[in-house]
Amino acid sequence: MASDGKQATHVGARHASPLRIGGRSFASRLLVGTGKFASPQVMARALAASGAEIVTVALRRVDIDNPNDDTLAAIDRDRYQLLPNTSGARTGDEAVRLARLARAATGIEWVKLEVTPDPYYLLPDPIETLKAAETLVAEGFVVLPYINADPVLAKRLEDCGTATVMPLGSPIGSNQGIQTRAALEIIIEQSNVPVVVDAGLGLPSHAAEAMEMGADAVLVNTAIATAEDPLAMATAFKLAVEAGRTAYLAGPRTAVRLAQASSPLTGFLRD
Repeated sequence: MASDGKQATHVGARHASPLRIGGRSFASRLLVGTGKFASPQVMARALAASGAEIVTVALRRVDIDNPNDDTLAAIDRDRYQLLPNTSGARTGDEAVRLARLARAATGIEWVKLEVTPDPYYLLPDPIETLKAAETLVAEGFVVLPYINADPVLAKRLEDCGTATVMPLGSPIGSNQGIQTRAALEIIIEQSNVPVVVDAGLGLPSHAAEAMEMGADAVLVNTAIATAEDPLAMATAFKLAVEAGRTAYLAGPRTAVRLAQASSPLTGFLRD
């Protein structure tokens, strides 16, 4: 069955449960990226405000061998699960090489797998992503692959042993929100690993929508980092994720075409 929360809903148990990835439990269901912040100090404060426990870092942007790198030094390793990502890799081989370098330098076996050959929309390459995932899983990595909202690919990745699937809501950094809803619903319904909606979430309401649909978590970067007040926006996303999750567990009713009165239409006014 699906990850903890979805299983709970299917059996009718309405209770909160932690997010479990790679054998670890996390209270927060908001993952945060570290790009585009005005400074490492602003980034650190925004991470704290977000309540996130998993933080992704682009391997091409930091000096992974240097413990004094400004971005890495601002991330408390005891507080956050560091999730190196292969952003910028255009082939599966490049992504695998980046992941291996990161593990050799840090000992971290977690990797957010990104393979994006398209320079304009930064859409992930499904074939190269699957090939790289198979290699990295076989080498013992905890693999969190960024993918198009493709239910067939999501199952193939799950079957090869990835820890999650991370389908996009819309192109990276576009702030367009959930443009792939129909496909996301299928992925969420079928997945036995956590579904983390990644990319395109520009507003807290987008994150709440994903969580209300039953996503296990969301990942946000640009919307927080480029806000006029990143700390306030990080707080807003934190609250939106919590609200969306709570609404999902509450069992929302489906929409209907005709009006349904919330109070009886017969009674003393007509008697």
